Amino acid sequence: MLVIFVAALSGLIGQSCTDYLDIVPDNTPTVHHAFQKRYHAEASLYGLYSFLPNHARPDLNPAFLAGEETWCIDLFNFFDHQIWKIAKGEQGTQEPIANYWGSEGSSYSLNGGSPIWTGINDCNIFIDNINITIDLDESERDRWISEAKVIKAYLHFWLLNMYGPIPLIKEVVDVSVTGDASQPYRQPVDSVFNYIIKLIDEAAPNLPLKIDNEAEELGRFTRPIALALKAKILTYAASPLFNGNPDYANFVDGRGINLFPTVYDPLKWAKAADALREAIDICHQNGYQLFDFSLLPESHSLNEKTILAMQVRGAMTERWNSEVIWGDSHDNLNYLQRFGHPFFVHWHTNGPAMNSWAPTLDVVKQFYTDHGVPIEEDKDWEGMDIYGLRTPVDSDKYVLEPKYQTINLHFNREGRFYGSLFIDGGKYYGQANVLDNNMLTSKFKYNSHNVNFYNFKYPSTGYLVKKALSRNSNFSMTAGSYTLYRYAFPVIRLADIYLLYAEALNEVKNAPDEEVYEYIDLVRARTGLDGVVESWTNYSNFPDKPLTKEGMREIIRRERLNELAFEGQRYWDLRRWKLLKEYMNRPIQGWDVFERNTEDFYKVQTIYNPEFEDKDYLWPIRQGNLLKNRNLVQNPGW
Repeated sequence: MLVIFVAALSGLIGQSCTDYLDIVPDNTPTVHHAFQKRYHAEASLYGLYSFLPNHARPDLNPAFLAGEETWCIDLFNFFDHQIWKIAKGEQGTQEPIANYWGSEGSSYSLNGGSPIWTGINDCNIFIDNINITIDLDESERDRWISEAKVIKAYLHFWLLNMYGPIPLIKEVVDVSVTGDASQPYRQPVDSVFNYIIKLIDEAAPNLPLKIDNEAEELGRFTRPIALALKAKILTYAASPLFNGNPDYANFVDGRGINLFPTVYDPLKWAKAADALREAIDICHQNGYQLFDFSLLPESHSLNEKTILAMQVRGAMTERWNSEVIWGDSHDNLNYLQRFGHPFFVHWHTNGPAMNSWAPTLDVVKQFYTDHGVPIEEDKDWEGMDIYGLRTPVDSDKYVLEPKYQTINLHFNREGRFYGSLFIDGGKYYGQANVLDNNMLTSKFKYNSHNVNFYNFKYPSTGYLVKKALSRNSNFSMTAGSYTLYRYAFPVIRLADIYLLYAEALNEVKNAPDEEVYEYIDLVRARTGLDGVVESWTNYSNFPDKPLTKEGMREIIRRERLNELAFEGQRYWDLRRWKLLKEYMNRPIQGWDVFERNTEDFYKVQTIYNPEFEDKDYLWPIRQGNLLKNRNLVQNPGW
């Protein structure tokens, strides 16, 4: 597995802090020293990887806490949850939260950002100087340059995704230059997308098809990762936020140049579809396939309901499984696993379990019924009080605790519902157990197990995220120890690419056809659901929905929200679809977790009323950066 070294190169050739971008150097002595020998150069390459965002950290990745997928509590202190303030409308221009554009010194660590511009500049230094290395063969040199280019491309994309138009830093920044060269303009988003894709196209041919030295190199870029990343970036370029967005028709810089395209271009979807097809093909050729928990030896003794619940959870948490195209090995998933772990016994309150990563009620309702259609469309649920009380029986025992009263909403749901959520009275397959005949039960009513609110740790909505918790992690029930199973957080997995391909094809075609259905149906089948046409025909009040472009668009989006829930995808998807404002202006709701008895617990509580504005689609640039570079313009509304 790739070990990440922090080895900034920006001080190598005389750069000092470049104010307009906040490129922060260290004091590494000389270029000659850093690149003379292979092992020095390799350490510098690993240093470039250290600049990649830590996707698995909720205190660093805005996708976890800046939206409405989950909700925290004000007194929670397991980590610095500054990013949650974005969801609460507390973003600003003086010291922006999750400030990846630039900051001052140690405040990177205080607001959730990191020095992305420094990373981009270090990629340029690496690419310019790797030829100095004398004991590096040509093929390996070409591979390393290509890795640096993909890192550089992704860092540009990370900034583009948050800020929209950004400067392009194509060459090493030289602080001795003056004039416009030292005060770069933001470039139109199409120019930035094109440059990012150009970098990946240059890099892909020299990247390996797979990692041979898995012990030391897992996590480094391969050609399938590069092509999957390219395809995903092109999908973003084609999406409503970036493709002819009328809200930014008047967004121009000081030169009068439009920074967003003013006209919708349907050809962008065709480019995305072609790139996604190419990515799928190369993944298939190199052995990537949807993860199937039922093929693992330990599944042979498990009930079908347990297996279906483990399909999507396993796709996320089984180490380097066949579906993970790009896994982030920065972290041991300490935050995500402990953040979502319930208190099963009192000693869990002393540190290992944090009992606080709480999905909102809207997200809980979003998952399908076991018929594979939304609750609000399912004919069998018509007229049912989804909050009505109901008592599980023995046939429910693999997903719900028999005789433990709960609500209709928790019955007869798809496997991803039970695999993704800890629910009140729900069953938990884990603790490194092989069998499912004695699973633990999660309980969230006040004083359940006498530990619910210990140390101000409690699930604000009455739910917790189960999906990120590996079945092999063991929080001992009897002793003061716990073991976290380490896995690479899936930044891109095959189901993600399948669903993007279905989305792009649906946008390209006049009406959905078998090719559109094929890739979404593959994802659904893995979790035990029929295809979309069959499911909607048999169970939905809107049987013709999959037959129209608009209806299929809605189905594909819902499928992504269900399949990729709690994996850092929802927030970015809702943004690129321009739906985040709609979702973020709904009340954050859950149950009354301060109640002991069932009737009072299951009363819907409004926890918070977010107020999302149009300006919130793009991050603000820190005011200090605007003062240093007068050619920069602030994002609209800020």
